[in-house]
Amino acid sequence: MFKKILLLFVLANMVWIASAQDEYLKAESEDKEKTYLGGEAYEVKIYPQKFKSDKPKNVIFMIGDGMGVSHVFAALTANHGKLFLNNFKYNGYSKTQSASDYVTDSAAGGTALACGVKTYNGGLGVNKDTVAVKSLLEMAEEKNLSTGLVSTSAITHATPASFIAHQSSRSKYENVAADFLKTDIDVFIGGGMNHFTKRKDGRNLLEDLAEKNYRVETDMDKIATVKSGKLAGLTAEMHNPRLAERGDMLPVATETAINILSNNKKGFFLMVEGSAIDWGSHANSTIYVIEDMLDFDRSIGKALEFAAKDKETLIVVTADHETGGLTLTAGNEETGMVKGAYATKSHSAVMVPVFAYGPGAENFTGIMDNTDVHKRIKELLLKD
Repeated sequence: MFKKILLLFVLANMVWIASAQDEYLKAESEDKEKTYLGGEAYEVKIYPQKFKSDKPKNVIFMIGDGMGVSHVFAALTANHGKLFLNNFKYNGYSKTQSASDYVTDSAAGGTALACGVKTYNGGLGVNKDTVAVKSLLEMAEEKNLSTGLVSTSAITHATPASFIAHQSSRSKYENVAADFLKTDIDVFIGGGMNHFTKRKDGRNLLEDLAEKNYRVETDMDKIATVKSGKLAGLTAEMHNPRLAERGDMLPVATETAINILSNNKKGFFLMVEGSAIDWGSHANSTIYVIEDMLDFDRSIGKALEFAAKDKETLIVVTADHETGGLTLTAGNEETGMVKGAYATKSHSAVMVPVFAYGPGAENFTGIMDNTDVHKRIKELLLKD
């Protein structure tokens, strides 16, 4: 009875839109933003499918927040029929339902992928009884692998936080920031500076990070120069802005994290999130969705470039849930034009795609539960 009362209390007290952290949920799309008119395609390289063994030394886990099959095909059309995702021969589907809801949120969806357990909407790195559960990142640390997180959102937001924090509610952003200091993560790059510096408890966590030998940087040009050591890259007070303003932050951050983590001969685990795919979908803006899908795909290209040379790296690409109920009503691969329509401004319950490249990729096919994606990565990377 106590556990049920506790769960109801937690759910009743979660705050979803009260903070500037979640202002993107209020975004609106004009009708014209439902049609992406097309543009110049970027070059997509096809990489070899030859690897050194059946098991990976490294895993790069890439999560397109809110990315459904329609989002992928919209991007494919927009880039004139080619994506870096075309390199992924093995693919399947993931069911995303949470312990509390048929339609999950990012915290529960992220926790399932990170920790391998179903939890209630809003729960972060905990099971449905609010008990902390180790994440892939934390288990990788225990195996002396290097670890990293990259996100276009605040690094304290639900999906990246699922890999490093343990909180009863995703809205406890300052607690999430403090949880970073309880780990030995090697590199993290994303927004969320205010949760480290403008805190109710008066602490400046950047000072604590410096004491733990992190190089703390806030400028992407400086971040991109870091090749070794421990890096805390905080690139915005809250979330990073839209693509036109943030530029190639995500591909550069992905490449930078790989450069740092690959110094460890024992291997590494890296999670990269394309956060704003979800935000464009909440806004029902096809232009917004496609610009962030293509940005995410270019980041996948950075991971592929490394993995094809390394031949010991597994890349898994999936989503925590679908957002918007996106359907495509018109398009043209020659021009890149895509017209979308939306069923909701919220998340939907449909299955999301799973793509895999590298040693062990054949394990990520068929219909899976989101916790199965976690378990298969764990089996390949962390089991002796």
